[in-house]
This record gives sequence, C-alpha cells and structure tokens, in this order.
Amino acid sequence: MKALKYVAAGLLAVAFTSAAAAQKSNESNVESEYLSSVEDVVISELAASEERDNKLVALQYLETAISEGRATPDMMKALDSLAGEGITAQSRTNGRLVNNYPDIRAKACDILANVKTEESKDTLVKVALADNEPMVITAAIRSLGEIGINNNDEVSETIAWAQKKNAVLNPTSSLAFEVLVAYEKIADTVENKGPMIQAIGQIATNYKYVTPVRTRALELLKKLQGLSSSSSSSAKNAK
Repeated sequence: MKALKYVAAGLLAVAFTSAAAAQKSNESNVESEYLSSVEDVVISELAASEERDNKLVALQYLETAISEGRATPDMMKALDSLAGEGITAQSRTNGRLVNNYPDIRAKACDILANVKTEESKDTLVKVALADNEPMVITAAIRSLGEIGINNNDEVSETIAWAQKKNAVLNPTSSLAFEVLVAYEKIADTVENKGPMIQAIGQIATNYKYVTPVRTRALELLKKLQGLSSSSSSSAKNAK
C-alpha cells in the first residue's frame, strides 16, 4: 500500500504534463477535466488507504487543491472522511481499532476552515462532539470560528459543550484558548449568550489553565458585557 503514494504522484505528474502540453482551447478544457478527474481518483484512493502515510499525502493534495480553488465534491468527501478517521469512520482488525490517527483528523479539520460552507461546518460540529482528542477538538473549534456560521446557535453551543466536557476530563490550555478565539469571532451571531458566557467564565476561574488564557477569558467577559450594555442602551433609545 505504501507504493500507492508513489503511483499517485506519477499519475498526477503525467496529468499535469499532459495539461501543460495542450495547445487549443478545446483541448485544454478536455485536459483540465481529465486532470481534475485523475486528481479526484488519486486523492480518494490515498484517503481510503489503510496506510497513515498515504492519508498524509492525500491531505497535502487536498490542501493544495482547496487553496487553489479546485475543490470538488469527491475531494470534500475525502476530507470529510479524513476528519472522522478512527472516530466516525472506524477500521478494525480482530476487534482492534487500527485507524485512530488524531494528527490526520486535526489536519483535516484545519483544512476545512478554508471551505466556508454549511457542509464543512456540519463536519466540524460532528468532530467537536464525537472526538476525545484535545488536539482534534482544538482544530475543529478553531475552524468553526474561522467559518463563522452559527445558525440557531448550533456552533456556539457545540463549543460550550466541548469545552465543558474537556474541562472535566482533560483541561487543556490550548483548547481553552481556541474556544475564546472562536467566541470572539462569532459573538455577534450568538442569540442565547448564556452557554457562551458560562463557558468563558469556567475558563476564567479554572486555575488548571495557564494565566494568559484565564486573563484573556476575563477580558472577553468584560468585552461581552460592554457589548451587551451598548445594545441595551440602543434599544432604549430606539423606543
């Protein structure tokens, strides 16, 4: 299976060479479509491979394609699968989980931040709720903040739930920090601010977190209080 990534690289190299050699516009379109289909197949095969190294190569191709605006449905399907590798998509041998790769899931979550769609948000919400690895949850929350979609407070409440769970099981300063950053980015979209304020308050008063994180939590609480006061004054003046 490890040879798969070398075969994949060769196929992509051939495809890119063929595309570059096309001279006419019609031929260029055909080559472009061929290149896209080959890339989809290669990425899908690498992502589905049992080898961790092949999955890493798939993520490299996905990151490049998405950064260049070439994301396709097949690519997004592969990325969704990699984000849940070992959690929502499990492979077992003799009852033993053999595809638990937190680094793969975390990287996939980071890449999803560059695709600001409902589908990407849904994948990240599932990861934040289902995963038990702080590094993966941290990446999912960071990307949810970057995407910024928070319809019906789904994202803000997911972040609060994930923070509460990890504060009990495994309080991690890096995760708490990303919770605060994400809340700063989506605060204006939050309708029911109760769960968000409670999560931030828990971070501010939990001495298992490093001082800079607790300080930032206090500053964010003050900022939210100021925004709330301004909103109340504006509402009164409007009357």
